Amino acid sequence: MKTLSKVITLSAILLSLPLLADSTTDALQQAADHHVRSEQNKSRDKYRNPVQTLQFFEVTPTSTVVEISPGGGWYTEILAPLLAAHGTYYAAHFPADSSSDYYKKNLAAFKEKLASDPIYSRVKLTEFAPGNSDAIAPAGSADVVLTFRNLHNWYGQGGDEAMVAIFEDFYTALKPGGVLGVVEHRLPAAQAEGDWTKTGYFPEQLTIRLAEQAGFELEQRSDINANPKDSAAHPRGVWTLPPVLRLGDEDKAKYQAIGESDRMTLKFRKPVAQ
Repeated sequence: MKTLSKVITLSAILLSLPLLADSTTDALQQAADHHVRSEQNKSRDKYRNPVQTLQFFEVTPTSTVVEISPGGGWYTEILAPLLAAHGTYYAAHFPADSSSDYYKKNLAAFKEKLASDPIYSRVKLTEFAPGNSDAIAPAGSADVVLTFRNLHNWYGQGGDEAMVAIFEDFYTALKPGGVLGVVEHRLPAAQAEGDWTKTGYFPEQLTIRLAEQAGFELEQRSDINANPKDSAAHPRGVWTLPPVLRLGDEDKAKYQAIGESDRMTLKFRKPVAQ
């Protein structure tokens, strides 16, 4: 009876969440304010602007959303409460059979997070395995596919060809008319001719070209996550800046004053006509 009581209570909580919101903006803000979020993660909202970003990408409480490589779950803490009652959230994490110790450790920590609170009980944990579209989510099922600050990692593992294949996986997962939302550390155009591949920054025009090669159409750009203080010319790349601060105490105040990186925020659309 105790277990049944918990299930009934959780169901009541989940079903009540969207009803408290008068609009998508309210629902997004409620999710961003949810008790499951850590104070450390909330402190970064001023740089990551989650409510505005998710609204720009057309995420609603009834959406089917796929987040690619959710890492430690920064956005999971928002998307899980938002989509718990009437939406669907696929968290496409590292493959379970990976030989990488880093991947294994990261995936184990994410699973531990999902087990830490009932609000995560409806999260669908899937795999992001480039070249295997079915591992992400059922084909044609997603309203929105999201990727946050991942492009530089993927590009370093395979260049243009690998990136196009990855975008094609996202294309397959989306419904016709669905949205691909991309946030990435933005490399200034003037630096695109140099050796930028290990800086953590990525060229905006290259992002657009590769996504379009996969069949997407660029619909809109946003400066929601722009930071004009960031020159992108730092001794240890993007990791010189918060939150990593790879130089330690060296010029720490300087980099804290800059804040987190300048980021492109791009909304692509899968054409309706196939």
